[in-house]
Amino acid sequence: MPRKLSNALTPLGVKNAKAGRHADGAGLHLLVKETGARSWVYRFMLKGRSRDIGLGAAGRGGISLATARDLASALRLKVKGGIDPLEERQREASDALAAAQAAAIAGMTFKAVAETYIDANEASWRNDKHRQQWRNTLASYVYPVMGELPVADIATAHVLKVLEPIWQDKPETASRIRGRIETVLDAAKARGYREGENPARWRGHIAQILPPRSRLTRGHHKAMSYEAIPAFMAKLREREAMAALALEFVILTATRTSEVLGATWAEVDLEKAIWAVPASRMKAGKEHRIPLSPRSVEILKSLTLFENDWLFQSDKGGKLSTMAMSMLLRRMKLECTVHGFRSGFRDWAAECTGYAHEVCEMALAHVIGNKSEAAYRRGDLFDKRRRLMADWATYCTSGSAAGAKVTPIRGAAA
Repeated sequence: MPRKLSNALTPLGVKNAKAGRHADGAGLHLLVKETGARSWVYRFMLKGRSRDIGLGAAGRGGISLATARDLASALRLKVKGGIDPLEERQREASDALAAAQAAAIAGMTFKAVAETYIDANEASWRNDKHRQQWRNTLASYVYPVMGELPVADIATAHVLKVLEPIWQDKPETASRIRGRIETVLDAAKARGYREGENPARWRGHIAQILPPRSRLTRGHHKAMSYEAIPAFMAKLREREAMAALALEFVILTATRTSEVLGATWAEVDLEKAIWAVPASRMKAGKEHRIPLSPRSVEILKSLTLFENDWLFQSDKGGKLSTMAMSMLLRRMKLECTVHGFRSGFRDWAAECTGYAHEVCEMALAHVIGNKSEAAYRRGDLFDKRRRLMADWATYCTSGSAAGAKVTPIRGAAA
């Protein structure tokens, strides 16, 4: 029977050992790689299986021979007791990882998840106002209640604490905040920060607690009747302000506030009287070519003196504020909204002209609800829309409600 090794290695031998595996005895081995790297390994036999478990680096700065023997001795006792050192190490590592993950999740607040979500997604949001509202509404209404709470602990009670104080008085704002909370919590679940149902979910949950927004407010933009628009436009043209020009341009083109305030000179062809809003700035995600009436072109030509990237700029040189036109309406003691003029245009087109439904809807850049119709419609009816917008501009500049003439069907169809 061969003699069992016992303390076969020496400190000098560890230092000078060549590449290979060198036994010290009692299961302890020194591994030396071709690169000269050295490490200790303990080999043990358990349940008929031979296994190796690393003890750490050997040599200068690593584990000494004496320490390696002590570590191997401790492992030998565990093996005699039926404990698998490798399984024990893996279990301890798994427990440590779980504990670290739990600590990370416990420290992940709602605010941290929300800010991460906004940073990751705001570049894809077309509207600057939308980006600002996301941050402002969360900071004003949500963070004071749940911002510093672990996102894993957010429950229905927290959501209601945010929503209930404003659900009656600010239904539109409250509804949007609920949706944003739901989105943040969904993002948290996707990242593994929380489990279970979303406490901000409307259908089948919050809807059973709070009344629908439609019962609190119609949610429509207050609109000026189309009969009153000519007289209003006459008063508007008396005002010498950038906001007044911008508002007149919004009304004449029947566009949205964000589309006008974000418009740049690169989008406009004054010679052809066309304003092409790129898909990235349109609600429907599709380029919208807008025919410009003579008065619209006149407004833009009056702005070229400013030589700025934006069509309508503020006194400080940047683009006009989103509130500028709304504040102008307030100063004129009117309760209608800027967006409401689109409704005025649509009512006028329906009641006072013979233009086809699709021409009027396309002028507003509305999405075609019928998928079959959308699939077959290839053009943008531009020539017909040019005549429509010219008629609208003529009506708007007629000076009074008395100028509300019905456009002949023959003329509209021409």
